[in-house]
Amino acid sequence: MYFINLTLGGVSSGIVYAAVALALVLIWRATRIVNFAQGGMLMITTFVALGVIDATGSYWLGLLAALVSGFVLGAVVERVLVRPIENGPPMNAVIVTLGLLLFLQAVAGMVWGGSPRSFPPLLGIKGFTVGDARLLLSPSDLFVIGAVLVVMALLVLLFRVTPVGLRMRAAAFSPEVARMFGVRVGRVLTLGWALAGAVGALAGVLVAPATFVGPNQFDAVLVFGFAAAVVGGLDSPPGAVVGGLVVGLTLSYVSGYLGSEVALLGALAVLMTVLMIRPNGLFSRTSVRRV
Repeated sequence: MYFINLTLGGVSSGIVYAAVALALVLIWRATRIVNFAQGGMLMITTFVALGVIDATGSYWLGLLAALVSGFVLGAVVERVLVRPIENGPPMNAVIVTLGLLLFLQAVAGMVWGGSPRSFPPLLGIKGFTVGDARLLLSPSDLFVIGAVLVVMALLVLLFRVTPVGLRMRAAAFSPEVARMFGVRVGRVLTLGWALAGAVGALAGVLVAPATFVGPNQFDAVLVFGFAAAVVGGLDSPPGAVVGGLVVGLTLSYVSGYLGSEVALLGALAVLMTVLMIRPNGLFSRTSVRRV
């Protein structure tokens, strides 16, 4: 039973990392930029959702507010901060997104304070009972798992089937050629950031009941989400989910059998092993061009 609970706990935490990884994968596939400010953006939208829930008592209105604010925030960030440096060296985007992360954390601290706040889950967080044993899996965990799988499926369809997704991929890989075929690259990139902001907002709402809400509460989740995206491959939504599960299970098993103090080393070992064997990730089919 101990192993089963470790596995269930790893799946529960891993699917949370996968939710963040999906947002990172979406923005990478749409713009070829790793958004290090994703944690700050989803933190802001989660605060917005919490405010709406406190004011209305409706989880769904809070979720809607988070999605809308994430969509708008993503579009504004692309238009105001990313577009002026999109043709510059790749390091410019890294510096800008890291600076944006620090700025958003500072703004959140001034507006909402530095004390973490609890976020109400949609469903119960009490684990299921099997006989006399309590499982580390709750209705809330099942909701998060289902939501992440649906988002993964929608992203796969977006990039493989829809004209919008194909335009995003063309604009990201070869904007000059895309313009020759009539693709409005600027609008496509803005849409990519906006959709990534909305996916990140959903991830924040899903993650918040387990991590609380505060200016720096999502830092660790962002780190593990980034690791999950790299392990699975920054080009692959299914890879993001698999990578999240690999990271979550690794942390759970190492913490359970060897101690929590070496859990991070276990995750690092998995990340380094994957990068040595498949530098572009387990599910990536393209070569990485920007970091």
